[in-house]
Amino acid sequence: MLFAALWLAGPALAVEPISGRASVTDGDTLVIRDTKIRLHGIDAPESAQVCQDAGGKDYRCGQKAALALSDKIGEATISCEPRDTDRYGRTVAVCRKGSEDLNGWMVAQGYATAYRRYSQDYVQAEGEARTRKRGIWAGTFDPPSDWRRAKRAGGLETRPEMPKVPEPAPAAPPASCKIKGNINAKGNKIYHEPGSRDYERTRINESKGEKWFCSPADAVKEGWRPAR
Repeated sequence: MLFAALWLAGPALAVEPISGRASVTDGDTLVIRDTKIRLHGIDAPESAQVCQDAGGKDYRCGQKAALALSDKIGEATISCEPRDTDRYGRTVAVCRKGSEDLNGWMVAQGYATAYRRYSQDYVQAEGEARTRKRGIWAGTFDPPSDWRRAKRAGGLETRPEMPKVPEPAPAAPPASCKIKGNINAKGNKIYHEPGSRDYERTRINESKGEKWFCSPADAVKEGWRPAR
């Protein structure tokens, strides 16, 4: 995999999507009819990168990400919507299999991280994967950009005991919206009203998809249920 892609303003891209059968280069790069495409807004572990699973055992997380994307696409025709061109001449795009966003699927399944340096589009999907300990979030890993930086510097491929991606600070409530919409470890969406048993100890992390509501009706409308 080429080193960190920098999204630069380039020449105008074709309005039409790029469609066809795809071959996967790695967890965030594929090729359709000789056009190399870098998946917008995500960053997958490098092909040679090693992570640790929940038991602390090494595994090739970059290879696993590439295989997951390849298996997900299969023999299907996919469609990629160009967004930009990176410094290596690759088309930066959002790719879909049918109506499903493959970029978002990779992040939500824990095979890639949200590439915050260039986009906030998949931050919520990353929060869901982190909460549910999917993929790389089940164990420990170096964020791909840090791994690449260490390789360029000739440093050792050492990894921290926990991921280097910092936990976002708890969100402050809007002035008049104090109902807490929490997502528990099982993925259940539960809201807590002021004065309820778990209200004070519940923390809201918006990067994980949690949010504040102004009324119970608003929470129910968006799929949250009241705390029991």
